[in-house]
Amino acid sequence: MQYIPNVIFAILLIVAIGYFAKNVKKLTRNIKLGRDVDVSDNKSERFKNMMRIAFGQSKMVRRPIAGALHAIVYVGFIVINIEVLEIIIDGLFGTHRAFSGIGSTYGVLIGIFEVLAVLVFISVIIFWIRRNVIKLSRFWKSEMTSWPKNDGNFILYFEMVLMTLFLVMNATDVTFQSMNNGNVVSQFIAPWFSNMSEGGLHMVERGAWWLHIIGILIFLNYLYFSKHLHIILAFPNTYYGSLKPKGAFNNLESVTNEVKLMMDPNADPFAAAPEGEETEEPSKFGASDVQDLSWVQLLSAYTCTECGRCTSACPANLTGKKLSPRKIMMDTRDRLEEVGKNIDANGGAFKDDGKQLLGDYITHEELWACTTCNACVEECPVSINPLSIILEMRRYLVMEQSAAPVELNNMMTNIENNGAPWPYNQMDRLNWKDE
Repeated sequence: MQYIPNVIFAILLIVAIGYFAKNVKKLTRNIKLGRDVDVSDNKSERFKNMMRIAFGQSKMVRRPIAGALHAIVYVGFIVINIEVLEIIIDGLFGTHRAFSGIGSTYGVLIGIFEVLAVLVFISVIIFWIRRNVIKLSRFWKSEMTSWPKNDGNFILYFEMVLMTLFLVMNATDVTFQSMNNGNVVSQFIAPWFSNMSEGGLHMVERGAWWLHIIGILIFLNYLYFSKHLHIILAFPNTYYGSLKPKGAFNNLESVTNEVKLMMDPNADPFAAAPEGEETEEPSKFGASDVQDLSWVQLLSAYTCTECGRCTSACPANLTGKKLSPRKIMMDTRDRLEEVGKNIDANGGAFKDDGKQLLGDYITHEELWACTTCNACVEECPVSINPLSIILEMRRYLVMEQSAAPVELNNMMTNIENNGAPWPYNQMDRLNWKDE
């Protein structure tokens, strides 16, 4: 009978980790639906970007208040969860505070954990107030419907409960309190339970212990369904982020070769392409659905934190246009999830559902409202590039459907006929300077 709790704990742990692994496999499958791109270059620079942006939070602190609060929650999340290792050992082997034998170091660690727990709790409350009382505008844009809005609050409630359970667990642990080593916060909570018997304290401590670890396992598996997946994906996303200068256009090799051929009077149009160069046109120019995007772009869609910094900096959005860079990423993720569920429902093969990212999720109006200023790219704290998706979809509209706005079609016609964007013939093409 004494081993029943350990068996129950082992079963819970295996089920939770197994379900998480299943969702990770599904996530990986969905991301790999994108086109392959080579991002194996400049490994050292990519690693530096990951450490500076994802680990070092360098772009978060540009907004000092939110940055400082996020740093506290981030550090607390990492450091406090070191304690989970002790809980797992205790749960599997029936020990109690397995690491307490390391002496004073243990007290220092638990003391740090308790202080961080309080700081995290306070930070989370401030985050909740900013979202729900002050109602910062970027959290209340039109794309922040019931689920995205509630998702942010659910995580905040999760963190409040987990921090509370951790402190209550320590405060009602008679053995730990008697050590008087590391209970820097819980010693002030312990008197709240002073009227309880030792047996009652043990029940509260065990209850808090079980709820704490179960909460962590639930949180782990909630990540897949939440914007907080960025806790994990921010690291690969910043590693694989573009190293090109912002604004550098991603040219198609097939189009570049065609232009070179047309401009070379000595070129043989029937000659074989040089080794290593593209020999055939791509099946589609640009992107109309998620499968046409690169896997890096799909990774970014899952990484989006929905913080709204991109949208709050977007000049098109600020002037009342329909475009929201955050919505571009959310729509891409939602469509990708829809495609993934389609594949699951059809035995591993995608069945045409008559829908696509362009039109059903993202409108032409949104795409053409973009000024390509890169403000969204500059603002994103985890190196997401909404502009790259916008440009791929624009490319599809122009090169596959000839569906550019009238003004842009007129400009391209003028360039083709007159060699300049203006409606002057070749002889008068410089007259624009006199106007």
